[in-house]
Amino acid sequence: MRKPGLTRKCQFVPLTASTIVLAAFLTFGIFAGPGLNRGVLVPAAHAQPKPEDIQKFKEDVQKKVQSLIEQLRHGDMPEGIVKTNGRIEATELDVSAKYAGRLASVTVNEGDEVKAGQVVAVISGPEYEAQLHTAQANVLVAKSSLAQAVAKIAQAKADQVFAKTDLERGKELVGKGWLTKQVFDSRVDKAEAADAALDAAEKQREAAASLVNSTEAEVERINSILTDLTLLSPRDGRVQYLIRRAGEVVNAGTRILTILDLNDVYMTIYLPAAQAGLLALGDEARVILDPYPDLVLPAYVSFVATEAQFTPKTVETAAEREKLIFRIKLQGDPKVLLKYHTHVKTGIRGMGFVRTSPAVAWPEKLAVKLPNAG
Repeated sequence: MRKPGLTRKCQFVPLTASTIVLAAFLTFGIFAGPGLNRGVLVPAAHAQPKPEDIQKFKEDVQKKVQSLIEQLRHGDMPEGIVKTNGRIEATELDVSAKYAGRLASVTVNEGDEVKAGQVVAVISGPEYEAQLHTAQANVLVAKSSLAQAVAKIAQAKADQVFAKTDLERGKELVGKGWLTKQVFDSRVDKAEAADAALDAAEKQREAAASLVNSTEAEVERINSILTDLTLLSPRDGRVQYLIRRAGEVVNAGTRILTILDLNDVYMTIYLPAAQAGLLALGDEARVILDPYPDLVLPAYVSFVATEAQFTPKTVETAAEREKLIFRIKLQGDPKVLLKYHTHVKTGIRGMGFVRTSPAVAWPEKLAVKLPNAG
């Protein structure tokens, strides 16, 4: 008899097909056969049960067997440690077309691993290339206009110097009576006209310079469009879905492919408020995946939902009576993900383990165990 206050250590039992079938047979009296009725053998001559009864019975049996498997695999958890079903997920990044065009090439396939900045698709844009040639020609025209404006300024300055010099000489001649007033006034008008011509030439130069800047900006804009027609992977990851193929015409904003960020992988679990409220961001966690029952992966609590939700149909909780639960993310260790990223597969189900009390030590069977470790 176990003494009060002591916690039973969880025992992990290796499972085989024969172990499961034998355990199910001994526990529930399950035996497949034509005379199956409520889990016991009956004479073959007995009336056959209804199909719906057989289906319901099979579903009940499957639930009981699954429950037995979980008990054999993980055992009971000590107080302060909670286990629940979960599903591996990863952040998905959409690579979309910024501009419309025809897909000239797609350089990756589904399942390929890509690096940040790697070319994954190219959209052809002959119309943008034509616009670029036009814009470059406009730049040349604008620069030619600017050069003409600068030349006009030089000519206007020369005219201004001549007009001012002629005016100064006219002042001396008028004072001595050697120049008529009418001729002097003509020289004054020429000097003023030279000043106005220089001012106009300077304004033309400013307008020509602005036109050069505008046409060069147009060239840069079209070049940026041509650059964006080459689609790059935003992060390191794996191509999850290839949505469009080479040769298809796509609109702006059309998704071309979806990439999984293998450095942002987590298990989503759901816990009732009584347990979720005891968790803190950064708390240690453990993950055991169904395909790798012998491995224990490190994780930590990275997200706890602030609002409750109804239990999703695809999620099983320890207490089925809990209708409102909180979504929790158990983030994978970045170092482990970096080392074993080729083994990461989303959609895999498993068990997530969290501690509702930091003072509780992890059981020996939940010690971190990685592939090819120790």
